[in-house]
Amino acid sequence: MKNRMISGLGAVVMGSLIAFGPQFFFEICKPMANGRWMKCHWTGQAEIGVGLLIVALGVLLLLFSSEKVRLGLSLSLAFTGGLALAFPHALIGGCEMATMPCRKVAFPSLTVIGVLTVVGFAVNAFYLHRKRPMQVPMQVPMQIPMKARQS
Repeated sequence: MKNRMISGLGAVVMGSLIAFGPQFFFEICKPMANGRWMKCHWTGQAEIGVGLLIVALGVLLLLFSSEKVRLGLSLSLAFTGGLALAFPHALIGGCEMATMPCRKVAFPSLTVIGVLTVVGFAVNAFYLHRKRPMQVPMQVPMQIPMKARQS
């Protein structure tokens, strides 16, 4: 119960920060003079979807008590945290200049939160796997019916 509450609430907090951080807390760049958005805006929009997915998985982590289900949810949270890391660094990116607000505040914050998500839920998955090892069912040898005796 304790692990379930800590990991579930942790996922909800991490997902909320990833989803709403670039919108409200971490500064991203404003539109250009011609009204077009820079790449960091689209990274922030993509992070909304990833963050909300992390929140949803965290709520499921709170609801399910089965260790096997929580193991699967923890693994999916670790991979989703990797996706949150990939948007600003590999998939979409951001502004070229290092002095822009997205490079100074938003991307480092998203990196820290993403790494904490990946590492935290990979450790949680390892903990859940080691806590109670999954048992492999025994295979029962196939019984061959005996032929009727001929007299």
